Amino acid sequence: MEIEFEVISEEEYQRERAVYEPLTEAVRRLIYASLNTGVGPETVAEARERIEAVTALLEAEQRTQVPMLHEDTGRPLVLANPAVGLRNAIAPPMEVQHADDGRCWSEFTLGAAYEGPPGRVHGGVCALVLDHLLGEAASAGLTQPKFTGTISLRYHRGTPLGPLRAEAYIDRIEGSKTYARGFIADAEGPTVEAEGVFIQPAWARAG
Repeated sequence: MEIEFEVISEEEYQRERAVYEPLTEAVRRLIYASLNTGVGPETVAEARERIEAVTALLEAEQRTQVPMLHEDTGRPLVLANPAVGLRNAIAPPMEVQHADDGRCWSEFTLGAAYEGPPGRVHGGVCALVLDHLLGEAASAGLTQPKFTGTISLRYHRGTPLGPLRAEAYIDRIEGSKTYARGFIADAEGPTVEAEGVFIQPAWARAG
């Protein structure tokens, strides 16, 4: 079944971003702070009470999440997506860029919230980042929706926490299937490579 979107203008999107992006960043900072804090029990108890009060404040009015579509670019605006959601504080701080040749890329920093082995990014987080980035490349910046059919990853070495770059591009297209490749790299080169098959749903082909 085709997804119905709420179409919003650039002005409306910028208003949404101005209000909620700082909130997301504040919650992300809270996650990092709670992971690394060394304060004592009394301070922890006080912090918990304040967090619960803020949570209740935000819970006072909840709205149904309706997919949004940017009227100028034709791209969906993702709010809850765990890879790039504007409102999702557990999403890596990743803003995807689109090159003229169809490649997607992003430069970002992953901290302790994404740790697997000590000092290294969890392999599942690497998979999340690459699945999303390959999907964006295959979907022409999300304007031609394609969903993951299969994806495989090759981990060359542990991906260190810190500054990283991820890229993805289309390898080839065969009918409704798009084959994409990509990688995550640190300053020394690729740490993880991925390839996947992304399939255009029947409702999109019918259009």
